[in-house]
Amino acid sequence: MALADEISRRDFVVTAPQLIVLAVSAAVAIACVLFHYEAMNWSSLVALRLPLPRRLRIVVLLVVMMMAHVVEVWFFGLTFWWLDRWPELGHLPGTFHEGALDFVYYSVTCFTTLGFGDIVPTGAVRILTGCEALVGLSLITWSASFGFLEMQRDWGEFRRPGSLRDRSESAPADEPPAPD
Repeated sequence: MALADEISRRDFVVTAPQLIVLAVSAAVAIACVLFHYEAMNWSSLVALRLPLPRRLRIVVLLVVMMMAHVVEVWFFGLTFWWLDRWPELGHLPGTFHEGALDFVYYSVTCFTTLGFGDIVPTGAVRILTGCEALVGLSLITWSASFGFLEMQRDWGEFRRPGSLRDRSESAPADEPPAPD
């Protein structure tokens, strides 16, 4: 008899495989958040202080954030690959041709919440799939917020006093801004 047949949908039963995958998911999520924080910290302490033109500093920031996301996707992908060795923890049925890279591909679709559906998790590994989607969404929005704040701070330092934008913000609604 299958485990799904043994457990009623109304019963709240947590199995050992679910606890194992939950613990692994928590560890990977915490590791990714800490890594992401360090990448942003390094960006603000080092990359944004480089003697480069301001536009290039923002590009460096965005490249660092993208590389951090790539590392995090690989971390989750290799975790899926590692968990796949124990079928009692769940399975990722689908077409696999590239070995570990297929797990990284699946990780990208989860991290970005894209979810093509060509690989569908079964069993306890679904917990890691949901966890990765939440972590990915959180880290991507964290990066976007960080990038926006850095651009706003950086561009605010170089805005000319008395520019058209400054005058339009302070001009009454019925008067057009004065020409430059």
